[in-house]
Amino acid sequence: MPLTHLDNKGNAIMVDVGGKAPSRRKAVSKGRIKMSRECFDLVSGGQMKKGDVFAAARIAGIMAAKRTSELIPLCHNILLTSVSVDFQMINDSCEIEAVCAVGTTGQTGVEMEALTGVSTALLTIYDMCKAVDKSMVINGIYLSSKTGGSSGDISNPSPASHSMDESK
Repeated sequence: MPLTHLDNKGNAIMVDVGGKAPSRRKAVSKGRIKMSRECFDLVSGGQMKKGDVFAAARIAGIMAAKRTSELIPLCHNILLTSVSVDFQMINDSCEIEAVCAVGTTGQTGVEMEALTGVSTALLTIYDMCKAVDKSMVINGIYLSSKTGGSSGDISNPSPASHSMDESK
């Protein structure tokens, strides 16, 4: 399959999506941040000194999704119709899972916006909590699902389901 972000001379280009029909598209990405028990308990109890960790991370994730084309060089500037960022506390492992869902009706997908949103939400959690725990680890950021567009629907149940085998 030829690379779509290169011209016939090998120069980087933004893909021309002008001839594609608009369609309803949605992408969902997920990722996690693992932290100490002390930090996890402070976050879950709403006791972090910097304030409401989830409110700050949610707004940061939404803002980042909206500005993805300013961060990723060949990404299209897309009119987003929806962005949400939600969190799940995973008590057993002291992790917080962030989920970013992005929607549009357009000629190109919103996978990069969803990935940028979840990444920024997790980075914001790190920033809000670093005074308590500098050993936090952000991991497992992946595209969970996407719908719409010519490539069809995709569902990735977890990052572990993706083979890292380079022979494929």
